Amino acid sequence: MKKRFFLFALSLILLVTSQVGSVFAESSLEQAANELIGVHYKYGGTTTKGFDCSGFSMYVFKQFGINLPRVSRDQAKIGNAVSKNNLRPGDLLFFNTNGRGISHLGIYLGDGEFIHSSSSNGVIKNKLSQAYYVKRYVTARRILGEADFKEVTADLLDEELDEEIQEEDVTAVAPAVTP
Repeated sequence: MKKRFFLFALSLILLVTSQVGSVFAESSLEQAANELIGVHYKYGGTTTKGFDCSGFSMYVFKQFGINLPRVSRDQAKIGNAVSKNNLRPGDLLFFNTNGRGISHLGIYLGDGEFIHSSSSNGVIKNKLSQAYYVKRYVTARRILGEADFKEVTADLLDEELDEEIQEEDVTAVAPAVTP
């Protein structure tokens, strides 16, 4: 009896921990952006052959049916301003890297991290807390309405999890007790 209880408890723990791991899967937005890590920087670039910063953001959001202006200073005029402490995934971050106003941008991913096309490294992720970006940060804009936000930040495994849970509900029927 003790063995059965132990095995049941162990299988329950394994089931719960495997589901928790799925909760942290990449969002659709993060997956689309991550697939581009390593693409080289190209001034004026808007394709996977090379991106500049605004070409990168245009390309990523276009995959979700969202069209952005071509240059960073114009992208900084759309949507709504959002404070640094209220950022959420999908917000656009703007920087002054040349001393003449907004000249660079990235896409906020959450947890203080953003992705962008750097002129020296191509598409990479960085922390917003890095000294270089702290000194050059100008503003952030929220371009996603609630429906778009839910679409681009949806957990890729939501549907799979729902299916697994439904299957488990059907198969997790307690064994019949015989007198």
